[in-house]
Amino acid sequence: MKKFLPLLLLLPFASYAQLTVEQIMRDPKWIGTSPSQIFWNYDSRSIHFSWNPENNSSDSAYNYQLASGSTEKENYLTAKLAEDINNGRHNAARTKIVFIHNNDVYLLATANQNIVRVTQTTAEESDPVFLKDDNKIVYRLDNDLYEWNALTGNTKQLAHFKKGAAPAEDKQFSKQQQWLNDEALRTSSVIKSRQDKKDARKEFLENNKEEKPLRTIYTGNKSVQQLTVSSDGRFIAYTLFERNPDARRAIVPNYVTSDGYTAEIPAGTKAGRPDGTFSFFVFDKLKDTVIKISTDSIPFIHYTPGYVKDYPNEAKDSAGNKRKLRIESVLWNDEGSVCVVDIFSLDQKDRWIMQLDAATGKLSLIDHQRDDAWIAGPGIAWLEPANIGWINNSSFYFKSEATGYSHLYTYNFNTHQKHAVTSGNYEIQKAILSTDKKFFYIVTNEEHPGKQNIYRINIDGSNKTKLTSLTGGYEMYLSPDNKYLAYRYSYQTKPWELYVQEIKPGAKPQRVTNKAMSDSFKLYPWRDTKIFTFKARDGANVYARIYEPRPGTKNNAAVIFVHGAGYLQNVDYWWSYYFREMMFNNLLADKGYTVLDVDYRASAGYGRDWRTGIYRYMGGKDLDDEVDAAHYLVQNFGIDSTRIGMYGGSYGGFMTLMAMFTQPDVFKAGAALRPVTDWAHYNHEYTAAILNEPFTDSIAYARSSPINFANGLKNHLLICHGMVDVNVNFQDAVRLTQRLIELGKDNWQIAPYPVEDHGFVEPSSWTDEYKRILKLFDGTLLKR
Repeated sequence: MKKFLPLLLLLPFASYAQLTVEQIMRDPKWIGTSPSQIFWNYDSRSIHFSWNPENNSSDSAYNYQLASGSTEKENYLTAKLAEDINNGRHNAARTKIVFIHNNDVYLLATANQNIVRVTQTTAEESDPVFLKDDNKIVYRLDNDLYEWNALTGNTKQLAHFKKGAAPAEDKQFSKQQQWLNDEALRTSSVIKSRQDKKDARKEFLENNKEEKPLRTIYTGNKSVQQLTVSSDGRFIAYTLFERNPDARRAIVPNYVTSDGYTAEIPAGTKAGRPDGTFSFFVFDKLKDTVIKISTDSIPFIHYTPGYVKDYPNEAKDSAGNKRKLRIESVLWNDEGSVCVVDIFSLDQKDRWIMQLDAATGKLSLIDHQRDDAWIAGPGIAWLEPANIGWINNSSFYFKSEATGYSHLYTYNFNTHQKHAVTSGNYEIQKAILSTDKKFFYIVTNEEHPGKQNIYRINIDGSNKTKLTSLTGGYEMYLSPDNKYLAYRYSYQTKPWELYVQEIKPGAKPQRVTNKAMSDSFKLYPWRDTKIFTFKARDGANVYARIYEPRPGTKNNAAVIFVHGAGYLQNVDYWWSYYFREMMFNNLLADKGYTVLDVDYRASAGYGRDWRTGIYRYMGGKDLDDEVDAAHYLVQNFGIDSTRIGMYGGSYGGFMTLMAMFTQPDVFKAGAALRPVTDWAHYNHEYTAAILNEPFTDSIAYARSSPINFANGLKNHLLICHGMVDVNVNFQDAVRLTQRLIELGKDNWQIAPYPVEDHGFVEPSSWTDEYKRILKLFDGTLLKR
């Protein structure tokens, strides 16, 4: 018997009868190791990535050599240099790369791999770019721009920004003092003669300077952002940001510290208090003038949002208000002849892509996107950068939800025509322009909202070719020479692995890594869950996945897991962001529970109408979808309607609170993890887009905040929250706790986690939290 003991110790899942919370909530390295931080070497000969096949305390750098098919561990410094080069910028001919390494500027010649160090300072240079004359490099140092000439080795400063007010160029006189000055000149020829000589000398010196002095641009109390130079070097566009003096920031106390003293962690502002406002300028170096860009004539800049109709007394005051804007990006073409500016309203309801005539400051409309709810969608810039860029000197591309789904468009400056590259009831979730500017490589979900594939399509939208065929999800990385695709691929039961594939008809993918699943992880038969749709009360098809008990183990109780938000999808065929919850759902199913996971209204992957289904009412249609899911379980899976529980984190925690407070006859127990309890206390950027502002749309906040419905709690509630959460502050849980105390509720409990932020890190915290959740469900949903 002894000879089998070592083997059994290595097999934590030797018995399939029941997983345990302790097993699944260990350090995730027990699952295996997936590659991350993937990028191609600039010469297309190798792929760099982070990986941990040796089960060390952290990942190490690796590279895959395309020619030999070998994978090797890299020296840290070598890997860091490769990563910095990858983050650099090419010249137009793609023969050089300028990049930042250890806070200095470097220049790489790709043909001979020669690297030249451009700067060697203790300061932090950033954002290097080539000018049209690619012997010149411009980089940022603090708030200023510098130009380095490769031919002469000289560096010159292009712009100098300075905080504070500009000093007066000439002495400013009062009317009285000006009269006295004129009187002195009139009554004394000596004084007039001396003044004339002084003025003549000043004029002589001004006319005989070797070089015109660099203009100092004073910014007052504002800070410089979005500092970009045109490719011909003439224009410098910049944004000034003025911090809102009322933008008070939350403070998160940290009680468990190394020095024994409570520390204060700065957090974000709250809804209704934006960080500040923006203004946009162009400095014309040729004319030595600064132009403030006026946005007064932008379409819909004066606009009254639809929700104001619910507030008749305020409607007149807000009618036609000029809205505040932000500049998302400034894009110059390679010639420096055309500038495109991507502008968003701060209320997130409008996006304007405009051409800027830098010499005059005039803006001309290219594309206007408007949404009565809020502008977003894959690659459209809300919680992620915009997918926008130049194809050539006369055309560029961008994404829009004009059809209801995020699609790819091009615009030609010669013809002034906009062209849809893609169309259909699906999303373009990522797009990369090929180096030769002939193709887009795109990731879409056109076959199924929960399935992704990679395609190549001509820039005019013709000849779309499918390049992948496996069911699951993809993260795409195009080789610089456009001959190969690298991608991370996963399935719902198989974590991410790295593949490389030649781009040609019939090419087969080559697997690069194979350690995403450890032997221990493979021992358990993880459920290949069924994904299906059910009808919501308004007729919409809601996507869901179900974890079913094995035959003979069903207990007729059910649990609904609610994923978090921001903008997220979880009913899909790739490896879940919520992999711990996936394992816990398998554990619940082993115990006889039926578990359902729903992509409720506002989940990602389903287009504009689904995304905006929660506008002005979080806990409305999204919660209806969860309630309809509960009814579906009762009607189609024989679930006891009195034994249904719910759990989820962040937005899922918020949804659980709303369910427990407003639908007590549907849900018997709920575990709300790191939940938002009052949306007026969440960050401005996210919340104001969906609910507007608390003081302008109080109806939206009143019906969306769980704290207002706490009196409806009848059943069993568990609240778990990290005490150093800088996303959803622990204060949310504290305020709800006080509310429940004042209401005399006694069927709830709270578990605080002193060292945890929004996303837990410590296995001990994960284990404690999920043991409490399991205890809650076992104690309230199972028949005794």
